[in-house]
Amino acid sequence: MERDELAGWLRLTLTPGVGPQTAQRLLAAYGLPQHIFTQTHSALRAHATPAQAAALCTVPETLDTLLQTTLAWLAPGSAGEPCHDILTLGDPRYPAALLHIPDPPLLLYLLGPAHLVQGPVPAHCLAMVGSRNPTPQGRETARQFASHLRTAGWTIVSGLALGIDAAAHEGALEAAADPGTCATLAVVGTGLDRVYPRRHLELAHRIARQGLVLSEYALGTPPLAGNFPRRNRIISGLAQGTLVVEAAPASGSLITARLAGEQGREVFAIPGSIHSVQSRGCHALIRQGAKLVETAQDILEELAPPATAPRQPPPPDAAPPQASLAGAHAALLAALGYDPVGLDTLQARTGLDTPTLQVQLLELEMEGLVMRLPGGLFQRMARA
Repeated sequence: MERDELAGWLRLTLTPGVGPQTAQRLLAAYGLPQHIFTQTHSALRAHATPAQAAALCTVPETLDTLLQTTLAWLAPGSAGEPCHDILTLGDPRYPAALLHIPDPPLLLYLLGPAHLVQGPVPAHCLAMVGSRNPTPQGRETARQFASHLRTAGWTIVSGLALGIDAAAHEGALEAAADPGTCATLAVVGTGLDRVYPRRHLELAHRIARQGLVLSEYALGTPPLAGNFPRRNRIISGLAQGTLVVEAAPASGSLITARLAGEQGREVFAIPGSIHSVQSRGCHALIRQGAKLVETAQDILEELAPPATAPRQPPPPDAAPPQASLAGAHAALLAALGYDPVGLDTLQARTGLDTPTLQVQLLELEMEGLVMRLPGGLFQRMARA
């Protein structure tokens, strides 16, 4: 982009009261943004309200500073560093999936490896969202589903938030897949010169090496509360479907699921315990028509597969250790169920003495089949 064109796009995004839909009308009428700002107030009134037209005739005070910051950010960095780029609504590389939502972002800031930033945004994407305070089982389920779906050729989209988002990104990054492809997309609610939450700084760096970090917000934009629900339309819009892993009744994840439905995307939800508040949002979605899924394969059977067939793992020579251990302790696993349970309850259910029970629980815990929770509780960990 030339300097004047970039300045025009930035000015359009900075103009107060002018959102994506109004901007689209103006772009359809006048072409490039810099042509919009040569129009008279009366001409602009044909496509905008009087207040919007007045705002369009006023140069934002922060424009020059933002332009200089953005140009510096776009300058090539050192070898091996992530690449920076901006896609405009008129760029041929702009994700086709977002062009079909009601309010596509005017600009998409990209951060990642050069071959991903400069290529097309992946078309076969699955969004995964959920609670910021998941149960241990929910976190592990998200990681497993993401890993399985990534191995099958899907790019996992999420929002870099605490909890389920982070687990989804991590599962995608850990999956065995072609390193030249995009493992995961993180759609954030800040400028790309910031990371929120700060504890995800290293995760953001990992995504920038194996995937893409995206934002519609200008550089320097802080983590404002209203930005996060708004960016959810991009998470759902980029994906062919959205999977909700765990969600409380008033969860932001339900906003993403609603947007996915309005955008004509598939909505999937994983059921959970009737005693867990983190399952109630998923149960509500299922009652409203979301597809209930128990395994990642349930999702793969609903969505058209990626054009490139995934590499199949070699067949195992023997039963894996976890399978053997699960068979040896089948009675204990059955007694555990999938809700948190205490040692006394397990003794009553199994009839095992305390030393034997503790040894078996420790073996299952070491294999990742059982997790020890605060308060002396144990929970069985299901597999995707």
